[in-house]
Amino acid sequence: MSRYAEVMVLARNAEEVMEHLTRPDPEREWHQCFTRVDDSVFEGTGSGSQECYAWVVQFIRHNWGGLLAHLESLPWPAPHSVQVLVRDEEDDCFGLWMIYDGKLTEVPFPRTSRHLAPGVSVTGVLRRTDRG
Repeated sequence: MSRYAEVMVLARNAEEVMEHLTRPDPEREWHQCFTRVDDSVFEGTGSGSQECYAWVVQFIRHNWGGLLAHLESLPWPAPHSVQVLVRDEEDDCFGLWMIYDGKLTEVPFPRTSRHLAPGVSVTGVLRRTDRG
């Protein structure tokens, strides 16, 4: 099935934890790799940095169902800083997941509602309830 979804992972001191997701791995159900977004992007220098707090990926197939569970299982050095933003093709906006009590949990946004859509979306469809 050809669908796209964009995922951003934000986390402090997680370079080592995320490094394996920046390389191909035939054992994973998804084939896309995360790209580091280091502080040079924000500075506009392009010089790069050893520190990275953000990683992005765009999935082009409906094959990343295990990603959230995989991220939840990682040994995050600062779990309170982990934020995962997901926008699937049918979503009105990004959804936010954070680690609470060791579980990656969606943080509800005001004026949104998520509707499960197996076969169409990994996370369900996130709709704004205030759109005209």
